[in-house]
Amino acid sequence: MAGDQADVSQAVTRALAGAVDLHYHSAPSPFPRRLSAMDAIRHYATEGFGGVVMKSHHHSTVMELIALGDAFPEGLPIPAFGGVALNGAVGGLNPRAVELALGMGGRIVWFPTIAGRAHQQWERRETHGFPSSSIRLSAEAPIAVLDGGRLRAEAVEIVELVASADAILASGHILPEEVQALFSTARERGVRKLLLNHPDFIVELDDSAIVALAELGAFVEHILIRYDDRSPEAQPIERLVGWIHRVGAERTVISSDLGQRTSPLPGDSFRRVVGKLLERGVSEAELQLMLRTNPARLVGLEP
Repeated sequence: MAGDQADVSQAVTRALAGAVDLHYHSAPSPFPRRLSAMDAIRHYATEGFGGVVMKSHHHSTVMELIALGDAFPEGLPIPAFGGVALNGAVGGLNPRAVELALGMGGRIVWFPTIAGRAHQQWERRETHGFPSSSIRLSAEAPIAVLDGGRLRAEAVEIVELVASADAILASGHILPEEVQALFSTARERGVRKLLLNHPDFIVELDDSAIVALAELGAFVEHILIRYDDRSPEAQPIERLVGWIHRVGAERTVISSDLGQRTSPLPGDSFRRVVGKLLERGVSEAELQLMLRTNPARLVGLEP
């Protein structure tokens, strides 16, 4: 048994070597966070990762990462990337906010998350467990992506900005019909990098729609916070194994969505979940695709 555990541990280390997490929530943030951006970057570097994307629901993370990089003449220990989530604090579907973030080197644009209509429907449930702001903020007004069944003009402009920058267009927490219209238009307008954020959590797309979006060319993101036993609402790991088999490792990304004040450290969570996947027959080659190759290509670390 001890030998088997050692083998799994070594396989986990190999699978995580050079991994890129596309979804970490660092401080500063109105939501309580466990690690600052710098501490998170150091943690990922120590754990052998090859890169990380910092996400905020409230502000562009691009500028803070530029400032961090400038503060260290020798450079950051691993590449760290920023982006902007299109919620109320940045003006919602605001092409100017997107233009600035991408122009300064941002690699990802998330459509509305906490202002998304799917998120707001989900959050009205009594036990959603989503963090609350530690400062007084106005309530997020719901942001519609469609107008009369068609993508709003400002959303189309944002799609074109993302296409021009060859950045990642992420679905955020919008309604299923909005995701489908957004990604279809994005494909028509030349966006190459589509990321479907945790589609069976908050957004709750049905299985056939998820498969269809993967066939359209989207990468399907699944998040550790859903499958780590340390999470109070952890789902069976067999569910994630089923998704990997249904969509294929070549169209799947495993991210963390961690960073909450009470969340585990990402390195620990990745090791637990990756270990369970290995024990259930997911191969090292498949894990390397989902953890390293696919996310690295999305952020431009690999061709």
